[in-house]
Amino acid sequence: MSEYIEIESELNEFDDELHISTNLQLAEGEPERYDGRTAMEEGSPVAQALSVIQGIAILEIEESDLYIQRRPDGSWHTIVADVRAALKDFFL
Repeated sequence: MSEYIEIESELNEFDDELHISTNLQLAEGEPERYDGRTAMEEGSPVAQALSVIQGIAILEIEESDLYIQRRPDGSWHTIVADVRAALKDFFL
């Protein structure tokens, strides 16, 4: 396990999907897709850790990357801060 985690985030040009890349393996094998909190709560350990974050409508996990679409009432600023905190808590 790494002693640190690098997390970079970027919104796509339409401001409707957030891409978060890390230096850690978040998922192995096939990409994971979760439509809503209930699916995340029943998913992989990383998805479960992120299920507490308000505002996430869709979460996709592929190797070391996350792709997030927000609910209409979600704030990108809050989602990014909460994802960073959740990943740090999970891995460190």
